[in-house]
Amino acid sequence: MRESRSFLDPAVLARLMALPLHARHAMLGSVSGKHRSPVRGSSLEFAQYRKYVPGDDTRRLDWRTWGRSDRFYIKEFEADTNLRLCLLLDTSGSMAFRPAPPMPTELSRLEFALRIAGSLAYLAAKQGDAVGLSSMSDTGTPVSIPARRGAGHLGLVLDQMSKLTPAGGTTLVESLHRVAETLRQRALVLIVSDFFVPTAELHHAIQHLRFRKHDIAAFHLLDRQELEFDFEKPARFVDLEGGESLLADPTLIARNYRAAVAEYLSALDSLVRNSGIDYHRVLLHEPYEPALAKFLLGRSPKKAGR
Repeated sequence: MRESRSFLDPAVLARLMALPLHARHAMLGSVSGKHRSPVRGSSLEFAQYRKYVPGDDTRRLDWRTWGRSDRFYIKEFEADTNLRLCLLLDTSGSMAFRPAPPMPTELSRLEFALRIAGSLAYLAAKQGDAVGLSSMSDTGTPVSIPARRGAGHLGLVLDQMSKLTPAGGTTLVESLHRVAETLRQRALVLIVSDFFVPTAELHHAIQHLRFRKHDIAAFHLLDRQELEFDFEKPARFVDLEGGESLLADPTLIARNYRAAVAEYLSALDSLVRNSGIDYHRVLLHEPYEPALAKFLLGRSPKKAGR
């Protein structure tokens, strides 16, 4: 691997290659591939019968059904197509957060996010799917690469990932609405973020994507201290997205802080249940490979019982 692509671990990728990336919903791709399409085709996966009309291919007539009903029916099959994987990476200032030692990895939140997004981009491209990338920050020129196939395009996406730096405020909600309006064909929209946005605004953006029939997945990256708030001494808390810093005694605000976090996570869990997005909450001190394996396994098509 190139040094600039150090977020790709060849050993992790080799183990994950055995777990294909599947879409949960039918996709509208440009070439044949591994994923279901709403368009009827000639694959081996039976979809339904329909009545014969003049001009239909007679080779698809079901003669057994004709023998039973004395009527002509055509067999329809699900076509297989390729997937569009659209990666939305939060690059706001809060993604620069780095767990305090002695955490096992001590990766910043963005470095952790790059390992998740980069690995999935690599796996998708290797199975013939299209990959695109968008960054979400109000500072600098945002990255916006349309989803395309091919090794050269994958290289462009990975190189752009390696140049991402966290700064400014997040444009998560605005970016989701923009993707919903500009992404014309169904895609797997994968969001990697700390999701520090109002849940009501996030809900509207997710509903916008669902209305456009996109498959939505999310990796929510949090640190254990953000959840437990186990500080013991007075400390200065810095807003990495540009707000004012706050000097506070943790013992005086811990109860209210934990209550606010619990309320936020409860609202987020309700959003996930109601919208049906593929949601994964990951802590920064945990290795990322199990989270990716769980994500891929959870998308494997379920085999129908006999």
